[in-house]
Amino acid sequence: MSVHYTLNLRVFWPLVTGLCTALVCLYHVLRGSGGARAEPLDGADGGFPLLKVAILLLLGYILLRCRHAVRQRFLPGSPRLGRHTAFSPRHFREPSLAILLESYYEHEVRLSPHVLGHSKAHVSRIVGELVRAGRARGSPGPIPGGALALAFRGDFIQVGSAYEQHKIRRPDGFDVLVPLRLPPLVALEPRGLGAEPGLSPGFHGCFVCALKAPPGASGAHWLRDCKPFADGFCVDVRGRRHLSAALVLRWFQSHLQRSLATVRYSLEERCRVSLTPGGLEQPPTLHILPCRTDYGCCRLSMAVRLIPAVHLGDSVFLVAPPPPPSPFGPLSELPGGLRAEALWGVNTARQEQKLLSWLQERAPPGACYLKCLQLLKALRDLGARGLDPMAATQWGRILSSYVLKTALLAVLLRKGAAAQGWDEAHLVERLEELVQFLRDCLLRRHTLFHCVLGPGGAAVEVGPLPKVLREAAPVDLLAVFDRHARELAAARLLSTWRRLPQLLRAYGGPRYLARCPPPGSQRTQGFPEDEP
Repeated sequence: MSVHYTLNLRVFWPLVTGLCTALVCLYHVLRGSGGARAEPLDGADGGFPLLKVAILLLLGYILLRCRHAVRQRFLPGSPRLGRHTAFSPRHFREPSLAILLESYYEHEVRLSPHVLGHSKAHVSRIVGELVRAGRARGSPGPIPGGALALAFRGDFIQVGSAYEQHKIRRPDGFDVLVPLRLPPLVALEPRGLGAEPGLSPGFHGCFVCALKAPPGASGAHWLRDCKPFADGFCVDVRGRRHLSAALVLRWFQSHLQRSLATVRYSLEERCRVSLTPGGLEQPPTLHILPCRTDYGCCRLSMAVRLIPAVHLGDSVFLVAPPPPPSPFGPLSELPGGLRAEALWGVNTARQEQKLLSWLQERAPPGACYLKCLQLLKALRDLGARGLDPMAATQWGRILSSYVLKTALLAVLLRKGAAAQGWDEAHLVERLEELVQFLRDCLLRRHTLFHCVLGPGGAAVEVGPLPKVLREAAPVDLLAVFDRHARELAAARLLSTWRRLPQLLRAYGGPRYLARCPPPGSQRTQGFPEDEP
């Protein structure tokens, strides 16, 4: 699905010309049907002025097309790679790149606020009905009810780029946290694995949650009373019962299916919905398809990832399943009696939203933080063109949207929220600075840490955090990738930035879609340092 939300002159002017031509033809038909009464007294052709108007409109369209072709042909290009360093002071300072970036942003990157707002409201209504139905149904799992039943809390939390105002291209994918309510007799003791000896870097951002008795509960009686819950949702890790993300995810998907069956009939008049289970590696996805009788302004098909979440406090959640620790393959073997099904990920989206808002409040008027992030994502997508599927997947994991957002936050926090030079006039320079910072992180000249976890995070700016997060070890987001993969990604990132004017000219218009193969169809192995 390709949607353009700004006025497309390539379509607008032909439509205007065709409409005027149709009006001229209609005028002649109606005039001819009038017979002699419509004959001018002096014998002149009364339709000539309208015909001139149509010809003038056609000439105007042809002149606009010629102007666009000349502009694209004679815009100054970028310097050759061999004559300049990658980030020299004059590199890419010509007006051409700024013009190309602005055009590409308007036609290929920017989302219409109206369409995005309509999509978010539609998702909110559908997910709200589904969650309320799930709360009303109670628990269908191993504990069918009572004080030890796992259940929906009744609300949901919208997270991700669509709700942080930096989503690009299409509003067709959303992430929603569905908080779960634990039984009153169950309390959790979470622990981060960042300081675990012998653990792969891919697991440093994971957590485990041991069960413990709530304050005032007797140990022996508590163990006996919560045994049904422990048997249904927990696994043994080093002699203690831990809440299992895999078992909770399995229950969550089953409960969602039953809840969807309850509300499906009431939703048929507005949309068609279906649920795709994600197994034990992905959360389930709710697909929302427009109804045939829906004649609304935004008939879009959307996919909503529904993520089970356990609240730790201060708007921090543990989520299942945890992010994949390595680019390919299954979870590696865990040391010291740890079990993969007991691992949870952490979601700090609310803290990151507060941090972005905090930066925006202290930023000069007209700052282009989010626009730079959107263009950085678009640059990442352009860099994936021509890669084989496996290399494109690894490229997308290394430069994930979360890594790009963290890089922007790191640059902003390092320079200060009120730093000058983030206005639209310096967009190219700021984008170049982000590319350089990312390259240095990939080459290990800088370390890209999680912006919230650990004592060096942004806790001061975003407010209080649970103790377990404040005391967690810092998490290097790129440590999971080996040196060779990072160096190849850095080389391709630099190559993509150097060739950006050519890429924007080639891929920046709708005509590209008809003449060029889709991403992944060109079988280029690995990450070449440059392409012809």
